[in-house]
Amino acid sequence: MTTRRRFLMGATGIAAAAALDTPGATAAEAAPAGLITRAIPATGERLPIIGLGSSASFSQAADSGDVDALRAVLSRLVELGGTVFDTAPSYGASEEVAGRIAQELGIARKLFWATKVNAASYGGGAADPAAVHRQLQTSFERIGKPVIDLIQIHNLGDVRTQLPILRTLKKAGRVRYIGVTTTFGDQYDALVRTMRSERIDFIGTNYAIDDRGAERTILPLARERGIAVLVYAPFGRSRLWQRVAGRKVPDWAREFDATSWAQFFLKYVASHPGVTAITPATSRPGNMVDNFGAARGRLPDEAMKKRMVALVESL
Repeated sequence: MTTRRRFLMGATGIAAAAALDTPGATAAEAAPAGLITRAIPATGERLPIIGLGSSASFSQAADSGDVDALRAVLSRLVELGGTVFDTAPSYGASEEVAGRIAQELGIARKLFWATKVNAASYGGGAADPAAVHRQLQTSFERIGKPVIDLIQIHNLGDVRTQLPILRTLKKAGRVRYIGVTTTFGDQYDALVRTMRSERIDFIGTNYAIDDRGAERTILPLARERGIAVLVYAPFGRSRLWQRVAGRKVPDWAREFDATSWAQFFLKYVASHPGVTAITPATSRPGNMVDNFGAARGRLPDEAMKKRMVALVESL
């Protein structure tokens, strides 16, 4: 299987100021000049368009005990001006290891922590409220912050039970934003119903240049309802790397300041106005630098996006 690792021949650093180390500092206050940011509709707080996810390769490194790699990638995220870090209790050791590293490095308050909860049984069973509270308490302990920025219900697990618990935490000031996630096609209708019927601040879902279903209903509805969107799997997991295997980035990608395939793919996703932040997972600081190149410069317009899609679909 072709992976991104084979495409990166080394990446140049991007000079950026570190985020402010003050409780409650917003991403807008912390973001270096020139960094593309998007507003959270509920509050206007701005987040850098590129963040870091902790599934896939990040989770594999956490599970294998490769703490040095994850320490380097988290440090690089903050050095570049990034804040958004997405994790979940179900991502192996990711939440625990990342929380420990962030506290050791003194960067926990610089991160916009997005985690998840799902104590419902596999297959859509009911969640035991006591189990929900235990899982949430564990996340607070791992992250080491009295207030978590965002907690979402993972894969729409028993929203009826778990969403009121998140609302109670938000009202108590323990959580700043709440939402739901899914990357499963058979749950998209339920996601749309939840977006229409519930007051939530965020959703998380998959979206990529070769996975554009979210453009039809989910992203327009998020804009209509004032819901922020975290994008997962912007590289189609490994699909896109397989498609461009052995090919160079087209010269015309420089028209929107993309110099690598990662930036090509990420800038397509970032160009949609409904997207708040994108969280590609990586355990390599070089990849983090490369990804962050998509948070600067121009984004493709609609005509260019059609050209990009045509190229990918021809491969």
